Amino acid sequence: MNNKEKTVAFINWNLKETYDSLKNNNEKLYSFITRAIDDLKDNPFCGRNVKKKLIPKTLIKKHNSDNLWIYNLPSSWRLLYTIIGDEVKIVSVILDWMNHKDYERLFNF
Repeated sequence: MNNKEKTVAFINWNLKETYDSLKNNNEKLYSFITRAIDDLKDNPFCGRNVKKKLIPKTLIKKHNSDNLWIYNLPSSWRLLYTIIGDEVKIVSVILDWMNHKDYERLFNF
């Protein structure tokens, strides 16, 4: 893994634009996510891997991904991402971020 290129991407342009808008609308959350992006560039596996059977079916269907990772942000926010890669690179793809209430609702806690 150390020799592979590690990058971070957003699942779509709308999510990237939402992230960019946080810089003016919610500077604290923007800084939390920016720190997470830096951590993921350093180590894509720094989050917590969700067991396949616990991944919400809505996420599997929406993003066509069977791996899900959760990065705990400060103030009970969660960053959801998936990891894709090959022999050359690893890409952490940000799917969403949410507050703890929405996170609990998504996972039916």
